[in-house]
Amino acid sequence: MTAVPVVIGVRAPQAEPVAGAATTGGLIDTHGRVHRDLRISLTDRCSLRCTYCMPEQGNEWLARTSILSTDEIVEVAEVAAALGIRTFRLTGGEPLLRTDIVEVVRRVARIEGEDGPVEVAMTTNGISLAQKLPALIDAGLTRLNISIDTVDRQRFADLTRRDRLDDVFEGIAAAAASALRPLKLNAVAMRGVNDDELVDLVEFAMGVGAQLRFIEQMPLDAGHTWDRTSMVTREEILASLGERWRLDPVEGRGGAPAEKWRIDGGPHEVGVIASVTAPFCGACDRLRLTADGQLRNCLFSNVEYDLIGVLRGEGSRPGDRSEGIADMLRSCVHGKLPGHAINDPSFLQPARGMNAIGG
Repeated sequence: MTAVPVVIGVRAPQAEPVAGAATTGGLIDTHGRVHRDLRISLTDRCSLRCTYCMPEQGNEWLARTSILSTDEIVEVAEVAAALGIRTFRLTGGEPLLRTDIVEVVRRVARIEGEDGPVEVAMTTNGISLAQKLPALIDAGLTRLNISIDTVDRQRFADLTRRDRLDDVFEGIAAAAASALRPLKLNAVAMRGVNDDELVDLVEFAMGVGAQLRFIEQMPLDAGHTWDRTSMVTREEILASLGERWRLDPVEGRGGAPAEKWRIDGGPHEVGVIASVTAPFCGACDRLRLTADGQLRNCLFSNVEYDLIGVLRGEGSRPGDRSEGIADMLRSCVHGKLPGHAINDPSFLQPARGMNAIGG
């Protein structure tokens, strides 16, 4: 295990503030997309070692001094909310590994946006969730996504390299017993790994009152071993589920990443996030902030906008920082491309893995 000063692998090229980027109004890119969602990664570390995400050994971790403090996170979130961000999703790595996670939720949840209090959501693997959920809800957590790729014990251990399925089940049970709704379970569909378990996963989700969302495997592994042939496509997922249930499309997707289908007329639904075979870039309203203070306007971007220089610059003052953060957010949005071009032959996989970007 190695701690490095700032980067994971190779840092993406840095972008400077764009001359001519909008200086007033909300976060609207040059393609007319209004940005309302900021994903904030709290750490690159994780309690699992999923085979499609990172190697079991030899990972390079961000040094603790590189990680944004709670004060810095809140400072960025306050400016983002003033510019129209309504939802902050806390991610990782595994956000529950952050020792001050409850305080982060509490302080972000207090922020008032242009339409009132912001929404604070979280994506987690569920480990330690049962113990922390009451405090998180009391702090202001409003929505929750939990990752679970299999309900088979041995398969879970093989896939994650950790025998922690009972802990995940316990976390899901706690979430199901809470008032947090909608509760969503995320599963990456993988050929030869869990593609025979798609129906089982949906039935498990329905049994706990949650919505299962299948995710096409994306080229975001730290080891850059992604192979398109191992990916189970949207059409394959729907065909498999269609053998068991009638699936009716749910209208009104908006900017949500998942297409949804009603199962046998309802009330249960299932979603598919098909970033590879059916990109939804045209309606994307999301930005990302890495744990080490880099803004990204696309999950697959190879360019980052450095907020660390703004937040920690010598002699910087709160008022100056707020203006600098706003300028960097606007520049990040202004530089957003029409789409990620993942199906273009010229596509290059991001240098950072998913755990270092934030989901």
